[in-house]
Amino acid sequence: MLKSNDFSGKIRKIIIEQCKRANVGHIGSALSIADLVGVLYDSILKMPADDHNRRDRFILSKGHAALAVYAALFLKKMISLEQLNGYCADGSLLGVHPEHFLKGVDFSSGSLGQGLSFGAGAALAARMQKSARRVFVLVSDGECNEGALWEAVMFSAHHKLANLTAIIDCNGQQAFGYTKDVLSLDPLAQRWRAFGWDVHEIDGNDPKAIKDTFEALDFSSGSPHAIIARTVFGKGVSYMQSQIKWHYWPMSDAEYQQALSEIKDNE
Repeated sequence: MLKSNDFSGKIRKIIIEQCKRANVGHIGSALSIADLVGVLYDSILKMPADDHNRRDRFILSKGHAALAVYAALFLKKMISLEQLNGYCADGSLLGVHPEHFLKGVDFSSGSLGQGLSFGAGAALAARMQKSARRVFVLVSDGECNEGALWEAVMFSAHHKLANLTAIIDCNGQQAFGYTKDVLSLDPLAQRWRAFGWDVHEIDGNDPKAIKDTFEALDFSSGSPHAIIARTVFGKGVSYMQSQIKWHYWPMSDAEYQQALSEIKDNE
């Protein structure tokens, strides 16, 4: 049974509807982060006016899951229904990967392994500007295969960027296989701790656990934070869960109806 709150449930429904309308994939990746994105946008991120110095920054490093963020931006009335319905259409700002030209997106992303570097720079800039804004970066576990990510990990710990939080979506798989087979990350939490980060391991599909963890973090002093979020790829749609093909595969009409039915049953 899903533990999703109402906001996360709406994100999942939008993911399924828009993926079907556009006939594109990356469905499983977006579903796995629906609860993480839902809690961030519904309860955690401070989002006054776009030009406000204290506005928190969110960076989706695993850019191929952008539809989860587009759904959240729509639900927060930051983009219109017309824009949302243009997902993956010619001339739309809502592509498979997020572009900074879209309201609510600060950094274009999708070149995996680079998002945490953006986040470290944004967190350091906030400190230099004496701003209380915080930076949240959602990375995939597969990105932890990338050397560039670990450079950012070292940099952030060295500068004690307590206003920076990395959320690692540990769904255990990537485009061409299960992460443990491609390049094992174990023991992942110990590795982040060894680099000087404040590390927390949670159920990344449990909104209450996610919210409680974020609210307990000290963003003003100490080390940067790493949230090791154990998620299920394709969470909420039984036939997609932990199945590699749903990294890319679009849905048939029957699969679409089943997905909608399962998500509705868990609302």
